[in-house]
Amino acid sequence: MPYVSPNLRLLFYPLKPTLSFPLFLSKPNPKPFSFSTFFASSSPSKRQRSVPRRDSLNIPRRSSSTFKERKGGGREMAMEETAGQSRDSSSTSSFGFNKRRAEGKDKSDRPKKNPQLKERKLNPTNTIAYVQILGTGMDTQDTSPSVLLFFDKQRFIFNAGEGLQRFCTEHKIKLSKIDHIFLSRVCSETAGGLPGLLLTLAGMGEEGYSVKIWGPSDLNFLVGAMKSFIPHATMVHTQSFGRAPISDAAENATVPNKAADPIVLVNDEVIKISAILLQPRCSQQSQIKPGEMSVLYICELPELMGKFDPKKAVALGLKPGPKYSELQHGKSVKSDRLDIMVHPSDVMDPPVPGPIVLLIDCPTESHIQELLSIECLDGYYTEVSGNLTESTKMVNCIIHLGPASVVSSPDYQKWMKKFGSAQHIMAGHEKNNLEVPILKSSARVASRLNYLCPQFFPAPGFLSLQHLNYSASDDINSSEGSTLKICESIPAENLLKFTLRPYAQLGLDRSHIPIPIGHSQVIDDLKSEIPEISGAAQTVREFWQGLKESKEVFTTNDNRVMLEEPWLTENTLPSCLENIRRDDLEIVLLGTGSSQPSKYRNVSSVYVNLFSKGSLLLDCGEGTLGQLKRRYGVDGADKAIRNLKCVWISHIHADHHTGLARVLALRRDLLKGVPHEPLLVVGPRQLKRYLDAYQRLEDLDMQFLDCRSTTEASWDTFASDNESNNNESSPESSMHSNAQNGTLFARGSRMQSYLRQPGSPVDHSAVYPFLRRLNNILGEAGLEALISFPVVHCPQAFGIVLKAAERVNSVGKVIPGWKIVYSGDTRPCQELVDACCGATVLIHEATFEDGLVDEAIARNHSTTKEAIEVGNSAGAYRIILTHFSQRYPKIPVFDETHMHKTCIAFDMMSINIADLPVLPRVLPYLKLLFRNELAVDESDDIIEALV
Repeated sequence: MPYVSPNLRLLFYPLKPTLSFPLFLSKPNPKPFSFSTFFASSSPSKRQRSVPRRDSLNIPRRSSSTFKERKGGGREMAMEETAGQSRDSSSTSSFGFNKRRAEGKDKSDRPKKNPQLKERKLNPTNTIAYVQILGTGMDTQDTSPSVLLFFDKQRFIFNAGEGLQRFCTEHKIKLSKIDHIFLSRVCSETAGGLPGLLLTLAGMGEEGYSVKIWGPSDLNFLVGAMKSFIPHATMVHTQSFGRAPISDAAENATVPNKAADPIVLVNDEVIKISAILLQPRCSQQSQIKPGEMSVLYICELPELMGKFDPKKAVALGLKPGPKYSELQHGKSVKSDRLDIMVHPSDVMDPPVPGPIVLLIDCPTESHIQELLSIECLDGYYTEVSGNLTESTKMVNCIIHLGPASVVSSPDYQKWMKKFGSAQHIMAGHEKNNLEVPILKSSARVASRLNYLCPQFFPAPGFLSLQHLNYSASDDINSSEGSTLKICESIPAENLLKFTLRPYAQLGLDRSHIPIPIGHSQVIDDLKSEIPEISGAAQTVREFWQGLKESKEVFTTNDNRVMLEEPWLTENTLPSCLENIRRDDLEIVLLGTGSSQPSKYRNVSSVYVNLFSKGSLLLDCGEGTLGQLKRRYGVDGADKAIRNLKCVWISHIHADHHTGLARVLALRRDLLKGVPHEPLLVVGPRQLKRYLDAYQRLEDLDMQFLDCRSTTEASWDTFASDNESNNNESSPESSMHSNAQNGTLFARGSRMQSYLRQPGSPVDHSAVYPFLRRLNNILGEAGLEALISFPVVHCPQAFGIVLKAAERVNSVGKVIPGWKIVYSGDTRPCQELVDACCGATVLIHEATFEDGLVDEAIARNHSTTKEAIEVGNSAGAYRIILTHFSQRYPKIPVFDETHMHKTCIAFDMMSINIADLPVLPRVLPYLKLLFRNELAVDESDDIIEALV
């Protein structure tokens, strides 16, 4: 039997640790760090493993979401759980975990679901109809706004950027009523929220909900990419239109006679929706790249017949009866008393015209020339010749999705003027929206946290609402100056409506626009609600004064000095924090919730800020870019993206990586024309399939490295091969020779069996160059090591260790580097305990409260107490708990007796390494801040809002 490294047995053998979980309360001596001793071995045990049956336990459960499978209406694991969730009652370890789930073998245990498109009984008269701006992306400029087209029995959404689901949850916009989603372009900006939204809808109810997605032929690339991590993606109902941009012919595609001809997509008694393709004028049809095609959508409501007037009918000699009905159905009848024919127009009021709405996405100036040449729009222009004809269609509202730099150009402005009195709504990225928070609930919490502890919760850029003094035309400045009369328009606002029916109310409706609440008002409300919060905030500020004063007398392990403050001496200050600088490390928790974004917590992402040495992202859930921009401002986030050294993804569940494409796309745009190297992405092998498929849609400017290539064993083999081949053949040549045997490393190496597992990478020649590059990146960032280690959650799930390089102080003393461990999603396991040994900071998932350990085992997550015990057993200096279930909307349930070195994470929490001694001391005051908040399950709010 080939040799298997003990620390890797967890991945493909039943977990048999020698340490039982109750022993986690003990505290081993920290071990020195090295590649050879970093992970402790776990000897095989002959103990039988079992898990008691939990059928009789009355534990509330949340079931997972896939495209076909989900039982009940819970939402707990909607985005996250794509690997299944059955409970294996036959085997587990003394740690307790769901073995079948960890191996990905539990999908067949759940009832099959088959979400189908909904059939609705339409109402042709539609007493209520409107278009509404869904403000996604407006305050952070990280994605495209969405537009809702609402009817009594039908709903349509145009574009589904990141944050759409979170926005709709907060404002109770029922996504389950959506029948169709139309994309104006197929890229991360317009479709970044689709994966999470589809998983959410598929998980609702007994059978799930499904929608039809429309877009240019590029849509097929997006669906192909999503199949890499969304189960049963064939249940995504798609309809593409237009010619395939490259040689791959788009299946199910509707192709017009000419590129600019309208394509009728929906045509029923309620609405007619047509699409006109826009392509860059500088490109030929055969040269258009995926993602460059844009769409102009035309939404036309049918004309309604006027009201029947019985008095006119009687005057024309008609008797009440069947002839009244015939006239109302458009038929002419003979008068009963007069020798005349009575026509519908004789007895009906004038018809009510059908309103027309255009949605136009013109992303670049090269698309404008194509827009100006579209002949089929001539029938909608009212000022082409100054005279209206019977065939002219009056456009009532035009929503412009293009950027301000495009819509402000002279040619675009002249095109806008052709529509006469139409109302123009500018929904692109305009600066007058930057300081208005789209997510008011989380903005309110951020303001309260900032007041209590500004050191850990710096003020976001959207709190200064008093500086809003922009005019509507600030971003519509023409290069022709005053010689061009700018077309009148208004900036889009959050939840702004344009009423279509009833026709008497046609026009703008601002009644639903949220009233901005300034930072001062939030704090006034807080002081009124919790009078003692002012004193608490002052006390928290004094912690930092005490920390500053203590530096003069407080030393490290070598020379301990007792202080009066027990919270400073309870855990001896690690040597790595001696004379630490504030510009050395900052940990920013961008997303601290599990499953799907909610009002108060976004999904998983940790930003590791190394300041002048760059930065890293650990996981990148949907909305990560928006969170970065809320934390650092638009310009600051752009700088952070430029300086990214590496992105590391723990596992393939959607709440940990679906924000990655948007981050990569922005970095590509920011560095266009600047010499740079592709960003290195380290993740599970399933992620590579998604990124490879997505790259056919838009260039992500990245390189991929499998997490398995960054384990301790991989680094050891890489180092030994580099040394042995220093004066001989290159490592690449040795890899080529081993590739024939199906292994990456030399026969008999510790990695041999690991890489023989099904689905191993094929292109082994690329691994060593990427490892060299990663090694160089770590050196530039001042890091000694980046090590991935397997954890117990789903197949190919990993945690990570970041170790800083040693430094020398002013007197020549060598100071060890700090060590951060991030667990990803996991049950407590021996590999994690070993990796945490002597950690400066452990960032550990704590999805469930202590009373839900049974559910934590079933889903391979951890409870609060379990996470803390892992850190305590390994001697971690500080523990940060994150990834909380959405049943804890603001602050999770925890036992304060275990929290002496621990803190609860909140979105935007920014922890400087120099402030680690103060971290646990703040927790009681955070609990005070939320003392009046009920511990309700926000997933119920999500269901209420979406269904």
